[in-house]
Amino acid sequence: MIDFSKNAIFNLKPISVSEVQQEVSNLYVANEVTLSAFKTIRDQVVFTNKRIIAIDVQGITGKRKEYSTLPYSKIQYFSVQTPGFAELIPDCELELYFSNNEKKVVFEFKGNCDIISIGRSISEYVLAD
Repeated sequence: MIDFSKNAIFNLKPISVSEVQQEVSNLYVANEVTLSAFKTIRDQVVFTNKRIIAIDVQGITGKRKEYSTLPYSKIQYFSVQTPGFAELIPDCELELYFSNNEKKVVFEFKGNCDIISIGRSISEYVLAD
C-alpha cells in the first residue's frame, strides 16, 4: 500500500514503461511523457517529465486503484543515495521534500538502479525556469 503519511515507498523494482503506459496515459496533460516506471508487489510508481504518479492497487481483486500525483514544481529539495560497495542487497534511495506542506517522501529502489539518472531528470524539471 502506498501511504505518503508514512513517508516511504519500499522495494521498487524497474518495469517496462509499456506495462503502465495505457493505465496512466489518460491522466497526462499536454506534452507529458513517461520517463521510467517501478513496481512493488502490487503498487506502481511512474516518473514522467512533469510529475511522479503513484498507483495504489487496493482490494482483493486489485480493480480499485488510487492515483496520487507528486508534481516536480512543488519539490523544494531532494537527495539521492547510491548503493554501497559489495552490499548483499544493493538499494538506492530518493528523498523528496515538498514545499507546500513540508512533507518528505522516500522511495527505496531494490537492485541495481540508476539513481543518478533519476536525480538528474528531476533536477531538469525542478530547476527549469
